[in-house]
Amino acid sequence: MPRPRLSAATVVAGLALTLTVGLTVGWVGGADAGPAADRTSPSSRPAGSAGIGDPYFPHDGNGGIDVVSYDVHDRYGFQRRRLSGWTELRIRGTAEISRFNLDLLLPVRGVRVDGHAVRFSHRGHELTIRRGLHRGEVVTVLVRYAGEPSRYSYAGESNWLASADEVVSMNQPHMAPWWFPANDHPLDKARIRVSITVPQQYDVVSNGRRLHRKAHGSWATTTWRADEPMVPYLAFFAAGHFQIDHGVSDGRRWLVAVSQALPTATRPEAMRLLRETPIITRWLETQLGDYPFSTVGGLVTSLDAGFALENQTRPTYAPGGVNRTTLVHELAHQWFGDSVAVHHWSDIWLNEGAATFMEWRYDETHGGTTAARMLRESYDGADADDALWDGRVASPCPSHRSCVDRIFADFVYQRGAMTLQALRQRIGGADFARLLRRWLVEREGGNGSTAQFESLAEKVSGEDLGGFFAAWLHSSSKPADTAANGLG
Repeated sequence: MPRPRLSAATVVAGLALTLTVGLTVGWVGGADAGPAADRTSPSSRPAGSAGIGDPYFPHDGNGGIDVVSYDVHDRYGFQRRRLSGWTELRIRGTAEISRFNLDLLLPVRGVRVDGHAVRFSHRGHELTIRRGLHRGEVVTVLVRYAGEPSRYSYAGESNWLASADEVVSMNQPHMAPWWFPANDHPLDKARIRVSITVPQQYDVVSNGRRLHRKAHGSWATTTWRADEPMVPYLAFFAAGHFQIDHGVSDGRRWLVAVSQALPTATRPEAMRLLRETPIITRWLETQLGDYPFSTVGGLVTSLDAGFALENQTRPTYAPGGVNRTTLVHELAHQWFGDSVAVHHWSDIWLNEGAATFMEWRYDETHGGTTAARMLRESYDGADADDALWDGRVASPCPSHRSCVDRIFADFVYQRGAMTLQALRQRIGGADFARLLRRWLVEREGGNGSTAQFESLAEKVSGEDLGGFFAAWLHSSSKPADTAANGLG
C-alpha cells in the first residue's frame, strides 16, 4: 500500500460511520442442532482465543484454528447496497478446544459444521462457534450472513467502498470481515475461491483467474480462484462496468481492468499503464527472483479509496493514482507482503519499506536518481527533530492505540527504504542482493519478522549488524552519519 492520499471528505465520512452491532445468539437447522453442537465440545477443553496474539490488534485472527480454504459465495445488490451469502471454510484444529471464533461484521443467519447446525454467538467483530475441535481435526464450516457492509466499522476503519454502479472490497490491514468470515491475520494464509453474484450487466473481477460466469435470470455469478494461499485482507472483488484486457506474457497469464466510470479522457492512459504490468513484473524478477504467483494483473477503480493496494495477483489502484512508480510499488508487494507476509503488524516496514526501496531501485536502473542519492538526500533533508525520526520503524505503534494510522505513517515507508539502502551500502551490493533473494525464497508462501530478517542479514554478510539495526529500526532518533550506519 502506498502512502494514503485521503481527502477531508473521506476522513469525515469514515468517522461518521460507527459500529452498532449487538450480541446475537442463535441456532440454525432445527431439531438436529442440540446433539450436533454438544457432540465434541467437552467443557474441560479451553476455548479457542478471540485473537491470534498480535498486540497491535488483539482481536484479529483467532486461536486454536488454521483455515485451509475459503469458498465464498456472495450476492450484492447495487440498489440497496446489501450483501448476502455464505462461505464454506475448511478448518483444521491446532489445539484441543471447546469452541472457536471467526472474524465477521455482517449479521449471521446460521452456522453448520460438517452439515450439522451448531450454536453460535456474534458480538461485533467476533463470531463464536460453539463446537469443539481436536488437534488435527479438519471440519467444514458453513456460515450464512446478510447485511449492509457500509453500516459497520472495526478498529476505527469504515472500509466498504461503493457507489450506485461500482463496488470494490479493498483495504488494509482489515477487509475480509466486511464480506466473508475469516481468520483475519497474516499468520493464517489459505486458498480462496470467490463467486460473486450481481445483476447481469455488471462485470466482476477478483484474485487469480476467472473460472466461469453463469447467468441465471437477470443475475450472473462469476467465479474466480487463486492458485496460491493468501492472507485474508489480500482477497478482493470488484463489480461494475470495466474495460478488460488480458493475455499471456513469459508463459504467465495477465489480466487488467479499468473502470468505465472513470472520465473518458483518463481511461486510455490508465489502461496503457496497466498493460505495462507484465513488463514491470519481468524487471522485478531480475531483481528479486521468480514471480511467486501464477497470474498477474491490476484494476483501476473509479472509487476514491485514497490509496492503492497490493491485492494478491491483482493490485487495485484508485483514480488519479495510477503511475509507473505506484505500479512498481504494488507489484513489488507481490514478493514483499503477499508471498512473504508480515509475522505481526509491527513488521510492516518489511512490506512498505521494501516496496518503496524497489521504487528507488527502478529509478536507479532506468536513468533516474540513484538509490544512494535518494538515501543521502532524505537523510540530509531531515533535521534531528523532523517527523521522519518520530517513531521506531520496527515498532511504529508503541502505545497500541490508533495503530492503523501509525503502521502506515510516512516514516515507516521512507525510513524503511532508507534502512535497506543503508544496509546495501554497509554490506555491499552483492551480499545485499543475495540477502533479498534468500529472504524471499526461504520464506516464500509464509511469514517473516524483523528479528528473522536481521538474523539472515548477519548470516549472509558475516557481519555483526546489531548496532546498525538498532540505529535504523529500533531508535526514534536520527542515526549518526557513520560508515557503520551505511552512511559513510
